[in-house]
Amino acid sequence: MELPDSMKEECGVVGMFDLGGGDVGRELSYGLFALQHRGHISCGIVTNDNYRLTGVKDNGHVNEVFNARTIETLKGKIGLGHVRYNFGEDLRENIQPITTRYCKGTISLAKNGFITNADTLRSALEDDGAIFQSTRDTEVIMHLVARARTTCPSAETSLLEVMEQIEGAYSMILMSPKKLMACRDPRGFRPLCMGKKGDAIVFASESCALDAMGAEFVRDVEPGELVCVDEKRGVTSYRVNCGAKTSLCMYEYVYFARPDSILDGNEVYSFRERAGELLAKACPADADVVCAVPDGGTNFAQGYAAASGLPLRVGVMKNKFSSRNLFSLGEEGRKHAINLKYNILRPTVQGKRVVLVDDSIMKGNTARHIISMLKKAGAKEVHLRIGSPRILHYCLYGVQMPKESDLLAAGGATIEDMCRKLGCDSIGFLPIESLKETGLNPEYCYCTSCFDRKTHLKVNQ
Repeated sequence: MELPDSMKEECGVVGMFDLGGGDVGRELSYGLFALQHRGHISCGIVTNDNYRLTGVKDNGHVNEVFNARTIETLKGKIGLGHVRYNFGEDLRENIQPITTRYCKGTISLAKNGFITNADTLRSALEDDGAIFQSTRDTEVIMHLVARARTTCPSAETSLLEVMEQIEGAYSMILMSPKKLMACRDPRGFRPLCMGKKGDAIVFASESCALDAMGAEFVRDVEPGELVCVDEKRGVTSYRVNCGAKTSLCMYEYVYFARPDSILDGNEVYSFRERAGELLAKACPADADVVCAVPDGGTNFAQGYAAASGLPLRVGVMKNKFSSRNLFSLGEEGRKHAINLKYNILRPTVQGKRVVLVDDSIMKGNTARHIISMLKKAGAKEVHLRIGSPRILHYCLYGVQMPKESDLLAAGGATIEDMCRKLGCDSIGFLPIESLKETGLNPEYCYCTSCFDRKTHLKVNQ
């Protein structure tokens, strides 16, 4: 299997418990639609109507899987949903939320992230007679929760016990017959927030989903925290797994999250715009115009243009409806896909020295094709500027990305090497030290492992 040209996030999760008794299916679909950028391979929703579970899930985008008819079937005051990204072959059994029945009733689980010790846990469970129907680590968690529940007094204490066994980067939402629970790994790699809409409590990977559902943002779920919602006690927080040194994923702010989201007190748009300003100071270019690679580079380009004094113009257009699914995954297929996805506005770039700004770069295939298109459209020079530091390492926590030998900037590649490979006249990256000046929340440490193999960057106070 050939790995993607860019980092790919695992998925997005959303959950809702209407303590007033209203159906939550429609609102959950709105939340998933807002989280579509976190996963476009498959999606699903499961609702609980007085112990009767209804699920709708399939491969495809949210607006393909859900419509007025299917949403109408999702009755119940408790529910959770999931959007998933997976590169290459997909198995229907892997589509979340996953639901199972055991001695205490049913549990449904939607997870974002990667359990690093899942193989070890799975082998131990199989040796003890457990049977698995999917290849995902989510099912490992389901088995652990079910087994813990046979000795623990409640669903939430079972999940707390499981959190002590699993390792890695995750945010997940679990639904039992009477409760909705949301938890986050102790280091906070993956985001998760909580909101409120009338009598309903809502959880989501990003705050933009709360906005789409008409919910008010309440707070972020703390790293290591478990929040339980039920009719008897309302909202209960468990912080026994809190207190570890945090490692919020820096790439959430660079690429994964929507610009209108706020994660752990960090405004994603502001981070990207400020990073663009710092990039302009660190890597100026003698040029005529600034253009973004849409959509990822747009906010960075705005900051770059403001700090450099160069005009910001639309030079690269993106077809939002193009799809690589139309083509093979070989080089020729990717080339056709990029040609359909992007086009150049010739009047903007013809005869100009162009600063082309993007959020990040992995293998560089997309950048190389866009640079070639710019020069064919008459650009005199193309100076590539990247709004993140050089990506030198694969992710330790499950984000899908190329192997290190395929990363453009890895292996001691020089500026000259990269320019020659991409066909640009110069290339510049945001210095890793500049991340401390982007205005990130100083209450947390951040994971920069893909840049420098460090997981505890502390920003300035």
